Amino acid sequence: MSAAGDRLQDTARQAALALPDVSHGRPFTPGLDVYKAAGKVFLIVTDDPDEQIITVKCEPEHARALERGYASITPGRYLDKRHWVTLGPGRGITKQLVHDAVEHSYDLVVDGLPRVARLHGPASDKAATDSESGRQPGQSPD
Repeated sequence: MSAAGDRLQDTARQAALALPDVSHGRPFTPGLDVYKAAGKVFLIVTDDPDEQIITVKCEPEHARALERGYASITPGRYLDKRHWVTLGPGRGITKQLVHDAVEHSYDLVVDGLPRVARLHGPASDKAATDSESGRQPGQSPD
């Protein structure tokens, strides 16, 4: 069963908001809902009822394979067509495919961040900081 446009967009929004430390807004135009991790875009959802699409970051080789496999997956709209793909409703575009595309895009963005800025939650960040400094977790600096 393929995801219709409104369900495709809703699925993408829900998948994005379920990820840690995601922000979203409309910085470019009221018709584009933009989702970011650490200030970096990983998902754009259109609000145009005539063009119900989402755009996600994707590794170039994987992007080309998706474009060959699905008629409604095309090079990314609005962004670098080599590193972004646009998904529209169509045959084979399932909720799982949309969910996976959003998570993959998020992972690419987070993995590209400097180690210090990666999103692992406050407890993990503190433990990483403690281990890098040689202190035991919870130990106060001198």
